[in-house]
Amino acid sequence: MTTVKDPPTDFQLPPHNKAALKRIREEKDYESTVALAAGGTALISGSLINPAALGFFALAYKPLVRSQKLARLEKLGTLLFDEFESLGVQVFLVLPVENNNPIDLFIRFPRKAHLFISIRSRGDSEVVYNEKREILQVKKKGKNGLTTWKPCPLVELSDYERWLTKNRAIFGMSSKEVTKTPTAKVLVLWSPTKAASDHNPHLYSEMSSMKILALRRKGTTFVIQQEEVTEFIKAWLAKYE
Repeated sequence: MTTVKDPPTDFQLPPHNKAALKRIREEKDYESTVALAAGGTALISGSLINPAALGFFALAYKPLVRSQKLARLEKLGTLLFDEFESLGVQVFLVLPVENNNPIDLFIRFPRKAHLFISIRSRGDSEVVYNEKREILQVKKKGKNGLTTWKPCPLVELSDYERWLTKNRAIFGMSSKEVTKTPTAKVLVLWSPTKAASDHNPHLYSEMSSMKILALRRKGTTFVIQQEEVTEFIKAWLAKYE
């Protein structure tokens, strides 16, 4: 825990908690409407082979992917806010980062703990860490071989931590607070994606009753499943009671 001066009384944080969740919900509903409208137009055209139909389905695909992502963010963000509201949690969603994917969730317990959370899904597949090359690879169910995961979530999460250091004023944080507050970088795999179960034992860490895949590239990133997020955060906070 750090002791720092409070920000000015007129300071305003970026949208978080209920305000941020409301924006995510509205964006999700909009994207779903766009996807349904474009998909419906394609069906009316009568044929998937028709170039016009293919164009409309291509138009529908991206909004549909975004709506799925937003639904996951809404679900997890709401869960974390409801679970930790009494502890003064601040849940920030989809924070833009220069030359990078946005930060899915930045979870802040002021002056106690920070967590960067990236939600990722690669379909029905297993995620494998290649220790020699220090990269994440993906093994699709029913297929041979591994593909390299690009952009690498481990590198992205490290970039997010550096971004916070440079942009701490957005959150009213001093240099001391941002560097001294314990920070966890977390890659959350969304079902049916899961981490391979045969990683070497030294890649795992124990926290409370959890055994967690802890990958040490550009710092440590914890890899967990979506249903483990609440338990992980409780264990992380318990370390600094």
